[in-house]
Amino acid sequence: MSTPLYFIPGWCLGRGPLAAAVDALNGQFFDLPGYADAPLIADFDAAAADIAARLPAGATLCGWSLGAQLALAVAALAPEKVGKLVLVAGTASFVQRDGWPHGMPPAMLAEFTAGIAADAEAMLPRFVGGFNRGDARAKAVTQELLQLADPRPSGAVLATGLEWLRVVDLRQAATEIKVPTLLLNGSADPLMPLPAAEALAALIPGARLEVFADCAHAPFISTPADFVARVAAFVNA
Repeated sequence: MSTPLYFIPGWCLGRGPLAAAVDALNGQFFDLPGYADAPLIADFDAAAADIAARLPAGATLCGWSLGAQLALAVAALAPEKVGKLVLVAGTASFVQRDGWPHGMPPAMLAEFTAGIAADAEAMLPRFVGGFNRGDARAKAVTQELLQLADPRPSGAVLATGLEWLRVVDLRQAATEIKVPTLLLNGSADPLMPLPAAEALAALIPGARLEVFADCAHAPFISTPADFVARVAAFVNA
């Protein structure tokens, strides 16, 4: 691909689950703060500014789940750096807010956050299994994601990401996106539901939403060839 492609992974699992797809796309990673060698940056806006500062001009920026929220923030902050934007299982707000019913009830996120703080090891398989409910290959996809996941980051890093999911509201930022944007979402995603993707696509000028049938939260594992083909077609268009 002529333009560089960078991918921001989602919460907790790291690069591993995305590695095959990113490799097929000749891409590179920007880790979430605190993952791999990236320093922990607790403030979401500061984390977006950090990635924007390191991103070469005109790059294609992709993100999955929490990484999609960060990618969206980078594109709004630094449109000169982002040539194209790909949001996989993205949303403007992970939790429900006034005027945004397309998310998790805040009380449910608070309960999950407490569970992670108490015993992340026990909660992780439940989390991954939960976000694959409805996928045609739910059991196999869950197993593959858990096998491919990077070593789990520290409790402070996990807590930072969950706090972002609690507070970040990107509805205004979405309206400021000035680059071609592709949203990819599973039809059966219980974590970032399709109505959230539809609402986000409506906020971003000119955005296109493509849906993977019978797929939940991880289309790059559920239907890897189709996922790579769709991203490649958008990037190369």
